Amino acid sequence: MKGLLMSNEITKDLEYYLNLDWTLIEGTDLDFNGNPYHYIEIKEIPSFVFCAKTKEKALENYKKQLRLSLMLMLEDGEHIIEPGEETEDDIDWESICP
Repeated sequence: MKGLLMSNEITKDLEYYLNLDWTLIEGTDLDFNGNPYHYIEIKEIPSFVFCAKTKEKALENYKKQLRLSLMLMLEDGEHIIEPGEETEDDIDWESICP
């Protein structure tokens, strides 16, 4: 039947992506006034960054923004790179090109 998934297929919906083990890149920087803030980036989603005044607040709240980002990516039909998926950035071009 068309539209039904085979039992071994995974539905890649919003909840699927929210529960992946994303590669978080965390750091601290200064804002324009010289005040420190904490940021979280997600390696697999280069356009994603979340900032908060403390590391605790950043870790507590970044998933709210991740949800919105993933919703937009799914609506736009964008390919969402999953953790562990090889990308062109991961290719060692020097070893394969003379």
